[in-house]
Amino acid sequence: MKKVALITGASSGLGEEFARLHAQDGDNLVLVARSEDKLTALKRELEEKHGIEVLVIAKDLSKENSGKEVYEQLQRASIQVEYLLNNAGFGHLGAFAENEWAKEETMINLNVRSLTEMTKLFLPQMLARKSGRILNVSSTAAFQPGPLMAVYYASKHYVQAFSQALEEEVRGTGVSVTTLCPGATETGFQKNADMENSKLFKGKKLPTAKEVAEFGYKRMKQGKGVVIHGTMNSIMARFASLLPSRLTAKIAMKMQAPE
Repeated sequence: MKKVALITGASSGLGEEFARLHAQDGDNLVLVARSEDKLTALKRELEEKHGIEVLVIAKDLSKENSGKEVYEQLQRASIQVEYLLNNAGFGHLGAFAENEWAKEETMINLNVRSLTEMTKLFLPQMLARKSGRILNVSSTAAFQPGPLMAVYYASKHYVQAFSQALEEEVRGTGVSVTTLCPGATETGFQKNADMENSKLFKGKKLPTAKEVAEFGYKRMKQGKGVVIHGTMNSIMARFASLLPSRLTAKIAMKMQAPE
């Protein structure tokens, strides 16, 4: 019987690459994102190439009860999730006082509430089976405050702290919780976040979504905890945790300000 991987934010970037990796290993997929057209195209490609079954669920996970609706749909279909990859999320560049509340609220709902809800719904089943792996996508942003992206950085710190707590709670149960912390990556994130002209992205050669996804996928399969992609990202994240937060906030402000 094939195992099933549920991947959120699966229509592009890391989510799409995670889907390809699971498909290569013969896992059936549940792909969740807002873009039904992109998910359907990916479904056709992976089913034809790998002989797997792919269920597409077009859902905006920032909406209330959306996670529960996904869970209930899978329950009705008797689909058992072995891998839960909470990848959906987004960021936005701008001073908090000037940003639209609707966008900040949506970010909190997607990056924090939805990830927590999905984990809450599927983790008990994994524990009952004594089998399952969860991958929560955080960021190197989790290790410091982030002026001009205050809510995004805070949301990723939540993901890291939440996931690391669960990692300890489930130790020895047959279930693992991995927290993937990428740095700046070549995905659609910077465009969607209006960050193409910030010092973090402009003119830099960044790792591809495929490279980061392969790294995270391998560590999830190994049952690792918090994993940071890239040697320099790892050094900088650890170093940031040793510096006064006021200093790291000033550094982040300079790095994220448009040139």
